[in-house]
Amino acid sequence: MAALDFMVSIASNTFIPTYDGNLAKVVEGHRRYLGFRKSILLDRRKLVQLLDLHQNGTLSWNEFEAAVRQAHEKRMGQPTRRRVVPDKPKEEDYFYAKPQECLCEETSCDDLLGPRNSNKLL
Repeated sequence: MAALDFMVSIASNTFIPTYDGNLAKVVEGHRRYLGFRKSILLDRRKLVQLLDLHQNGTLSWNEFEAAVRQAHEKRMGQPTRRRVVPDKPKEEDYFYAKPQECLCEETSCDDLLGPRNSNKLL
């Protein structure tokens, strides 16, 4: 079943992991390798807050939809450069668990990353 989940997740237009386990990490990494196919990384805490507001009638469906889109606008699995902290390697982003940098074979990393994802050291 896991192999079938993997194959479907790799081939899908959009991937939304519900659990941040090993399969999700492998799928996200493979989708990044294939050219950063859309993978929406849920902000679960924000989503639960919005669902509560919608269910108790505070938010209409249209307001709920707009809020969910806005909350996940920057969580679409876009390529970013790893955060590197000189002399503190344990505080930098861990490459092997979730590679976020460009690993693509066919595209230029600078084209994917764009100017907003500079290679600045924090």
